[in-house]
Amino acid sequence: MSDRKTYIYVVLVRANTFLGRLARTLSHYEYTHIAFSEDPRRDEYITFSRRRHYAPFDAGFMRESLSCYAYGNYKRVKLKIYKLPVSPERLGVIREYISSVENGGYDFNIYSMVTMPVLHGFRIYKAHNCMSFVGKIIELSKAIPLARPYYKYSIKDIDNLLSPYEYREKFYSRKENDKQDPADSAYMERVSLVENAKMFISLNVRLLKKIFTHM
Repeated sequence: MSDRKTYIYVVLVRANTFLGRLARTLSHYEYTHIAFSEDPRRDEYITFSRRRHYAPFDAGFMRESLSCYAYGNYKRVKLKIYKLPVSPERLGVIREYISSVENGGYDFNIYSMVTMPVLHGFRIYKAHNCMSFVGKIIELSKAIPLARPYYKYSIKDIDNLLSPYEYREKFYSRKENDKQDPADSAYMERVSLVENAKMFISLNVRLLKKIFTHM
C-alpha cells in the first residue's frame, strides 16, 4: 500500500439563509451547514442540501458552488475549512461512495436534522442530511477515529473533532465577473407556496415509507 498522502476538505458554512440565521440565534453557534470538497479551489462543495434556494423541501444530494452561499445581496460568505490527510486508496473509497449516493435514490433526512439537539441523530435507510453525509465521509477517510456513529455528529461536534486539521477560516467573495453556471440561475428561481407544500408532503411520504419498510 502506498504511503503517499492526498487530502480532502471539510467545509463549514455560515449560511446566509433565513434558517441559517434562525439556527445561529437559537444555538449561539456560527456555522449552520457543512460540505465535503476534494479541493475548494474547484468551487465544488458536495453535500446534502436544498436544490433550489426557495425550495427547502426539494432537498437531497447536491454539488454546490460558492454562488449557492454568496448570492443576491450577499457578496461573500464565511467558510471554515479543514484539510484531512487520506491515502489514495481511501480517496478512491470516498469517490465510490459518493457516486453510489448520487445515483442511489437517497432522500434528505430532515427528521434527524430537526431533532438533532434532542435525539442526537438517527439513521433512515438511504437518507442523509449535510451532517450525516460529511460524517460518513470522515468515517471512510480514516483520517481520525470517531467515538460514536457518524450520523450522531452535529456540525459543532465535527468542528471540535477536526480542530487539529484546521486549514483556513475567512470570508470568501464571489467575484463580480464570475460567470454563473446555468444551474445557479435555476437555483435562485422563486417557488410557490403550493409547490413547496407538495414537495414537503412528498418528502415526508418517502421518508416514512423508508422508515416503516426498513425498521
